[in-house]
Amino acid sequence: MAKLWQSISQHIVAPAQLSPGQLLGLLTPVERSPHLQRHAASVILARVQLIAALFAILVPLFSVVDLLVFDSDVAWRLVALRLLSTGLFVALAWPRELSTTRPYTQALLALLALLLIPPLFHMLSANMLATANATDMQRLVVQLYGYLPTIVLGGLAIFPLTALETIALALPVIVTGAITLLLNGQTLSLEQYGGTIWFMTMMLGVSIFSGMSQCHYMATLVLKAMHDQLTGAYTRQSGEEALSLLFRLNTMSDRPLSVAFLDLDHFKAINDKYGHDAGDQCLRHLAEGVRQGLRRSDLLIRWGGEEFIAVLPDTPSSNALPLLQRLREQYLGLRPDGTPLTTSIGLADTLEEGITDWETLVQRADQRMYAAKNQGRDGVVGPDGQKISLTPAA
Repeated sequence: MAKLWQSISQHIVAPAQLSPGQLLGLLTPVERSPHLQRHAASVILARVQLIAALFAILVPLFSVVDLLVFDSDVAWRLVALRLLSTGLFVALAWPRELSTTRPYTQALLALLALLLIPPLFHMLSANMLATANATDMQRLVVQLYGYLPTIVLGGLAIFPLTALETIALALPVIVTGAITLLLNGQTLSLEQYGGTIWFMTMMLGVSIFSGMSQCHYMATLVLKAMHDQLTGAYTRQSGEEALSLLFRLNTMSDRPLSVAFLDLDHFKAINDKYGHDAGDQCLRHLAEGVRQGLRRSDLLIRWGGEEFIAVLPDTPSSNALPLLQRLREQYLGLRPDGTPLTTSIGLADTLEEGITDWETLVQRADQRMYAAKNQGRDGVVGPDGQKISLTPAA
């Protein structure tokens, strides 16, 4: 059974093995990280805008069919509905920035609006089309309009959504379709609409499976792109994106944000004396230890070589000193000769004067890290410029 599940997760769900915890994350969005959620939001919003732009072109063009098939009264009312729908599609396709505070909510609302336009068009046009059955062509076009809710359910398949999200977004579409039938005096009998219900269920199932697969594939790619392969810390590129976002959020809410710039002491000597494999092992131990000692809300970024940045939201630099002392005493690991690993650290926070962007914040922490090195290493230099030793008391 375990081999069967491994084969399914590796070759069908996505090109990566899927653990039970990851499966839960594909069923509901609860465990999705903020970074991954923001990436998913950008993908969803971009696809909404693309589809809306295509529909803004295609929907009015189909007015030609209405004018050719139906009598003028019905046709021009359909054209008016098409123009209204086109205006809504244009509004959805209009370029806009992703929200800083609630990007995923923004993306889902845009998607919901996109999904509801076709079934609402069907609802508003159903009454006028009810009597349009004089010719075979009219009956064919009316039947095609009736498939709009089902087509919308199938369209969900192109979005990276969890199973719960797909079902939640499908419900308003299904309810709108059912209301349309009731408003036109039809009975929702299984005998009459069983085939339609089965078809809609199949479309929904395909969309759920496709959305989950896209979620897992996207998470796998984002995880690999975000994290340094050697240490597991954030890469510099992904770390800059996260730091930029955290800086804006903490500044907008007037909360402090600290960064600690860490540089491993005498790292070149480890490589020269014990080899690069031993140096890599020290970097892994350092990163693992720092991540273990940080809070869940904190970030660790590998800035380059043996340099790391710890991002500490909601933390002034004065409150960061006990954390850095604890890291030095318990989590940094050992050098190949058995002596403790030590770091020189520069500390800065957004409460200082002149900190207008995250680049300046990192630059000040970097400068103070070099000051800590020049003052004997194994210590931290904060905003006051004084080095505080991190060597544990004997």
